[in-house]
Amino acid sequence: MLRPRHPSLAAASALTRALVELQFHPRAARARTQPSGTPAATTSSTSRVLTEIGATLRALRAPRKLLELLQRLLGATLAGHASPATRSSAGNADTMLSGAKILSGTDVAKEIREKLKKDVAEIRRQVPTLVPGLAIVQVGGREDSNVYIRMKIKAAEEIGMYAEHVQLPRTTTQDELLATVKRLNEDPCFHGIIVQMPLDSDTPIDAHLITDAVSPEKDVDGLNTINEGRVATGDMSGFLPCTPNGCMELIKRTGTPIAGSYAVVIGRSKIVGTPMSELLKWHDATVTVCHSKTKNLNLLIKKADILVVAVGRPEMVRGAWIKPGAVVIDCGINSIPDPTKKSGQRLVGDVKYEEALPIAAHVTPVPGGVGPMTVAMLMQNTVQSAQRVARRLIEMEFRWCLKPLPLKLSEPVPSDIDIARAQEPKDVTVLAQELGLIPSEVSLYGTKKAKVALKVLERLQYEDDGKYVVVAGITPTPLGEGKSTTLVGLVQALTAHKRCNSIACLRQPSQGPTFGIKGGAAGGGYSQVIPMEDFNLHLTGDIHAVTAANNLLAAQLDARIFHEATQTDQALYERLVPAVKGSRKFAPIQQRRLKRLGIEKTDPYTLTVDEIRRFARLNIDPHNVVWTRVMDVNDRYLRKITIGLSPTEKNLTRDTSFAISVSSEIMAILALATSLEDMKQRLAKMVVAFDKTGNPVTADDLGVTGSMMVLLKDAIEPTLMQTLEGTPVLVHAGPFANIAHGCSSIVADDIGMKLVGKRGYVVTEAGFGSDIGMEKFFNIKCRASGKIPNAVVLVATVRALKMHGGGPIVTAGAPLRREYVTENLELLERGLPNLLKHVENGLKYGVPVVVAINAHSSDTPAEHELIRTAAKAAGAFEAIVSNHWAKGGAGAAELAQAVIDACNRPSEFKLLYDLDLTIEEKITKIAKEMYGAGTIELNAKVRDAIRLYTEKGFGKLPICMAKTSMSLTGDASVKGAPKDFKLVINDICLSAGAGFIVPMCGEISKMPGLPTRPSIFDIDLNTETGEIEGLF
Repeated sequence: MLRPRHPSLAAASALTRALVELQFHPRAARARTQPSGTPAATTSSTSRVLTEIGATLRALRAPRKLLELLQRLLGATLAGHASPATRSSAGNADTMLSGAKILSGTDVAKEIREKLKKDVAEIRRQVPTLVPGLAIVQVGGREDSNVYIRMKIKAAEEIGMYAEHVQLPRTTTQDELLATVKRLNEDPCFHGIIVQMPLDSDTPIDAHLITDAVSPEKDVDGLNTINEGRVATGDMSGFLPCTPNGCMELIKRTGTPIAGSYAVVIGRSKIVGTPMSELLKWHDATVTVCHSKTKNLNLLIKKADILVVAVGRPEMVRGAWIKPGAVVIDCGINSIPDPTKKSGQRLVGDVKYEEALPIAAHVTPVPGGVGPMTVAMLMQNTVQSAQRVARRLIEMEFRWCLKPLPLKLSEPVPSDIDIARAQEPKDVTVLAQELGLIPSEVSLYGTKKAKVALKVLERLQYEDDGKYVVVAGITPTPLGEGKSTTLVGLVQALTAHKRCNSIACLRQPSQGPTFGIKGGAAGGGYSQVIPMEDFNLHLTGDIHAVTAANNLLAAQLDARIFHEATQTDQALYERLVPAVKGSRKFAPIQQRRLKRLGIEKTDPYTLTVDEIRRFARLNIDPHNVVWTRVMDVNDRYLRKITIGLSPTEKNLTRDTSFAISVSSEIMAILALATSLEDMKQRLAKMVVAFDKTGNPVTADDLGVTGSMMVLLKDAIEPTLMQTLEGTPVLVHAGPFANIAHGCSSIVADDIGMKLVGKRGYVVTEAGFGSDIGMEKFFNIKCRASGKIPNAVVLVATVRALKMHGGGPIVTAGAPLRREYVTENLELLERGLPNLLKHVENGLKYGVPVVVAINAHSSDTPAEHELIRTAAKAAGAFEAIVSNHWAKGGAGAAELAQAVIDACNRPSEFKLLYDLDLTIEEKITKIAKEMYGAGTIELNAKVRDAIRLYTEKGFGKLPICMAKTSMSLTGDASVKGAPKDFKLVINDICLSAGAGFIVPMCGEISKMPGLPTRPSIFDIDLNTETGEIEGLF
């Protein structure tokens, strides 16, 4: 019986046989394993021979020098005798002889982090305000999870990212966790969100529901079903799951071609196995997925060129199962007993590492293999998310990704409401996204309008403002000359046709004119705001909020007069500072009053009798109450009323009045406030009456400031709507221009200026002519906001200029006379001085003036040319005929280009007057410079009021002239551009909260009346369709 040979002898014999074959019979050596003779077969057989040699040398425990000698010999042999594919195996001789190369995930991850560090620096260079942010949400406090979280935070800090650990208690419910995820989804500071698994919660939580709640745009774990589905279909545009992506990166680092390779993935979890197989498949590998039910697992593994193991079983895959020269990626991490370790345990993978080393070409260690790559890929995904945001921000600075709505023009032009109904608006959520607004900055009111939160200003505080354009007009006819229509048409042209970012900022129309004579204020023709019914009626309730706050203040004022007249000082004081559970305490608003009185006490029990009297009694003079009630309806019978006639009011009657809601000082404050705090301070300072010694009594004295703020907290947010062409409109506030300052809000303009970016345009309005609305826009609104206007668009019509030239009276509701619908150059020329005066007014502020000739179908080219020539000669930057009413934005394209060109000129804006002038001097300045007056006349009542306002510290406020809009003078019947007339100021009032003084020129009513045939006759609701009819 022969004794078996020693293993070393057998190994030596195999080595000798392999060397001889490679050196002298290379073809035989290749044919011994794969006789096909193909390049692939050549490479495979050579690799197998090399593997045999390597295994033999290791069995012999060959010295290092012998190994090096044989490596050089084999490299030369392969290079000299083999095909190009085999020669590449010569380069791998070292691997075949010495065993697998260790794929260090730690080293690769470090390289990736170094690159990401540079990427983050580049993001910060391009968008200085953008720091890539990662939110790590954890429920409970498992220590193993804490270890992973600390690793992620450390990696984030290393590359310059911001990472926040959002740790929730174990008592967190599923709904609470979903709310946290929703908040983070909407937080622009975070570009990536991961929910640390497992969830360590006392209550059941559906982990799949949670991962799906993470926005796909922030799902840097790649576990959202949408991102998983993308990978499954070969769409790599989403976020790739971190561990599989890290494995792919390691495989690529080996140089092993994935395409055409046979890959085996052991494990089918949604986190690793399944997405790993999809990634390999879409990189053109042939993939087999194995799992716990797979038969003949070892035979399948033996065929694998690439083996990925993620099964969670310690050292399950043995070395004998592995194909020689394979790439082995071990995703497992398991603890097994090890008495040699201090902890009594050590970490191992799913592969028997020591057995794999002699067989595989490349293998990952555990730890230090796949683990660090998972964290690196998480960082990479987060940086990629931030890069996408940065690209969008940079692109939006030039142009929004806004899709305009196409117009279907008809001739003749249909009614406004028919045009509006024919156009289906885009959902406001889509529009908001196009503008770069995030969900948390938008509060929906249905599907077509939404409030925009002021916090967008905080997010965009470092962005440059866009260009600022104001639309004003010449002195109008009672029909209006189409400022709103021109504004809408201009913005449609800028955004939809010139591809510029632009936003229209408009006032909210009052219901008074809507049901009275005007019928609506949403523009007209193919230049409208839609839905027009929402725009003209209620909108988001801001005017109602102003009405409620105004009347709450009025109610408190009269109640205070009543209570002070019917109670002693002590009784009044005890009711104002009531004992609650035996203790009295001043409210914060009462503490402010004490400070104004100079009473530095906080304990109600320490006030003296005199201090109690001073604190408790406002001593309002019933004959010097300046605050009135308001309502948003034209009602002439409320212009003067007597209140307190009920016996319960004990004969404490007084005369007062109602005004229309938009004339309330609160509406002016809403339009001028720059923040909630600014609005609160302004409301507090409103002077509602004077006491019996002539001192002002404020809303804060009445204790009502906070309650008004509660009613107005949502009203300060502008409403987002759209034009017929799907371009954005911000609608906010609605002060009249003849009795207030006539401009939309500062906050709407501020938000618009940030959203359009430095290359964009905000086009806002100023009511009526340049003498009224534009003058207040500059001297009140721009003074308060600090914004610098870049251009004025001055709207003119042939019709209005003919009226100023001596044409017949234009009456709303009556047909136009022949002079207005036929060419009449002589009449038109006589009216041109009115236009020239308005051009001159604009130029006084150092701002270029673009005249927009709002074309009507009865106009003639000769009439338009006459206006153009005169306007240019007067110094207008340009004069353009605009047909936006009939053609929408396309009809205003030339006007838009003129505005763009005007805005490219440096602004030389200057205010008309200095606030240090006296009240009378400021009134005189406006009258002479803006109206063309020669002198002003102040009666005794006005002079006394000016003296009082000056004494009380209001002398340096700007002036808000209340004057007819129908004439440059104080007399509505005077047309044209008269000069050196006397302007009579017959009354004056103070708006201390709004921050201006209001001189009254002529008879100005704050409460309009309904005409003989108001629009209410035509407005109706179709009870079958639910549609509103009759608006125009």
